[in-house]
Amino acid sequence: MSFQGRSVSARTSDGGTDVRGGLARYVIAATLARSADGGAVIAIVLMVTMSGSPGWLAGVLGACITAPHLLGPFVARILDTARDGRSVIALACMAHGVTLAAAVLLYPVTWPVITGILLIASGLVGPLLTGGISSRLPAIAGPDRSSQRRAQGWDVATYGLGGTIAPSLVAVVSAWSGPAVAALMLAAATFVAAAVIRLLPYSPPAAAASEVPHPGRTLVMMCSNGPLRRTLYMTVVVALSVAVLPITAVASTGDFAVEPAAAGVLAAAYGLGGLAGSAGVMLRPMRSDADRLMTWLAAGVGMTLAGAAFAGSFPTAVVAYSLAGIMNSYFFAATLAARSEYAPPEARGQVFVWVGALKITAGSAGTALAGAVVSHATQLPLSLAVAVIAALVGLSVLDRRTSSGIRAKARATQGRDLN
Repeated sequence: MSFQGRSVSARTSDGGTDVRGGLARYVIAATLARSADGGAVIAIVLMVTMSGSPGWLAGVLGACITAPHLLGPFVARILDTARDGRSVIALACMAHGVTLAAAVLLYPVTWPVITGILLIASGLVGPLLTGGISSRLPAIAGPDRSSQRRAQGWDVATYGLGGTIAPSLVAVVSAWSGPAVAALMLAAATFVAAAVIRLLPYSPPAAAASEVPHPGRTLVMMCSNGPLRRTLYMTVVVALSVAVLPITAVASTGDFAVEPAAAGVLAAAYGLGGLAGSAGVMLRPMRSDADRLMTWLAAGVGMTLAGAAFAGSFPTAVVAYSLAGIMNSYFFAATLAARSEYAPPEARGQVFVWVGALKITAGSAGTALAGAVVSHATQLPLSLAVAVIAALVGLSVLDRRTSSGIRAKARATQGRDLN
């Protein structure tokens, strides 16, 4: 109760009653930060490739900025222990920008290993620009669940906008002035994001630093907590599954007798569907229990992937890809709701980053696996993804029923002991 009191008073004293203003600043900061985080990989790969270096070096340096996301949870504890989490995220944004800019500027004049080390440093703070920023949302959106879930729709939209803006910006600027300039523009965006993050409403730490669990204990807690456990494995599996779509889009253009460039239409359909889904959450927030929502929305994602796998024509595939984007946005919003509603306050930042880091890793694994099997059959990656999601849905239903049975038995035993 004392934590809730501190949170309300902080919101009032900091002018946070203006939820719309706080949310608008959040959207600006999150979009800029996520654009920089997502676009940096494309800019680095283009820069290395266009310099005449071998493709393997481009891949290694690209991995240097993405692979460290998996270590994000081990730097995220500071979010839950800091007196002001805004300062942590703002510093992370600036660190990302400085190391990215340094890597780009030094690449032509030093050894690639130096560039790689700088990109690893940039990647280490990347999770604070994704899941870390999302952990600030509950303090901004207002106390009631409808406001929280509407705000989560905006959060999903920032990922979609970042994923759309960043590649477009890198492509345009690279053609006009080179990928190094594009990367430096993304680095500059992180400083703007840092300034806006400092303008977000303040919320005090939920607990003393000594009460905040370490990353390993947080993961154990998540695995032992039914709703958070299901949030974790459903997020990972769905991320792995939808990551096969870009690979399948390119491979399937031959089956549809269209130009390879038409794969971009399928990718755009998926992206626009994602933005439409986030808009749907904003306009009509989901009201059901987040735990159950995740299960049925995961099933919906699986059905749209099945539609993409069995699409007999290019227009049908466009519709299926757009529906997949819509359903994935709804599913993503449900996972954000689950993280907000089921995570203990003293570990909320770590929970957000743990799920986000594993989601990014799963997406990379899904893309790699799709590339490995698509040569055997164009729709094989999608078929495997549908099968995995179907198994996931069944597992989550069984998991929830088992957890409910255990809780009911524990309550019955406790009642007998009291009598």
